[in-house]
Amino acid sequence: MFKKILFPIDLNEPASWRHALPVAIAEAGGEGATLHVLTVLPEFSAQVSQYFAPTAREKLRAASVSELAEFVAKHVPQGIACQQVVSEGTVYEEIISAAEAIDADLIVMASHKPDAMRDFLLGANAAQVVRHCPRSVLVVRGKPGA
Repeated sequence: MFKKILFPIDLNEPASWRHALPVAIAEAGGEGATLHVLTVLPEFSAQVSQYFAPTAREKLRAASVSELAEFVAKHVPQGIACQQVVSEGTVYEEIISAAEAIDADLIVMASHKPDAMRDFLLGANAAQVVRHCPRSVLVVRGKPGA
């Protein structure tokens, strides 16, 4: 049914994919479907970037590309067509931008009831995407206590 599915994840936060990945894989299991796995690097402001070596940004991007490739190899079945995307910026804005760039039919992303600040921020990105993206968004809630 869906041909282009965007699946944004935080490589450092399993809650961003643990429960949503099986849903994304199931949706991408259709003939001709492609799963686009996205991770977003935070922007370095001018004030923050002055404290890092000039090559820090490139090293972070290269490490993220490598980590995303490892994630896909480990978690996405070989029969699923998959593209890997690393972008930089504000998380929800980059998700919306990537969805537009690939002409996504569906965005599958995790969210859950906040029980800690990191959970609240994850939920906030999902809320922003749902509010501002003209694409279909499937929000997968984590299991209680998970």
